[in-house]
Amino acid sequence: MFAAFDFRVLAHVDAALNSLATILIVAGLIAVKRGAICMHKRLMLAAASVSALFLCCYIVYHLNAEAVKFEGQGFIRKVYFTLLISHVVLAVVQLPLILRTIWLGLKDRRAQHKKWAKVTAPIWLYVSVTGVVVYLMLYHW
Repeated sequence: MFAAFDFRVLAHVDAALNSLATILIVAGLIAVKRGAICMHKRLMLAAASVSALFLCCYIVYHLNAEAVKFEGQGFIRKVYFTLLISHVVLAVVQLPLILRTIWLGLKDRRAQHKKWAKVTAPIWLYVSVTGVVVYLMLYHW
């Protein structure tokens, strides 16, 4: 009746979600630098929502699709695995950082929020960008 769903498409969805998260994070940082606190809040909550949706898709993908192996050789292989390992480690680290930073922001504890955000934002950006780079290296380069 229905064709089986090809879960491999979620790898592409994940790359799009990571790209969107990056855009939202950067826009949120620009907004706060300009003093647009309400816009900053909306953008960062949108980034968190997109990142949460990414995580759901990522889990569903990896539970249902066979892993794709990196085929590159030589120097590029070292680059790929360096990026992948740092991406994965920081992806695990970022979750509690994001949650804590958002919580402090929502509680209007601005001084603490700002301190946490100075650590959280660069890690979140790095993970979002390297997620896209790893995807491109794995599927398109």
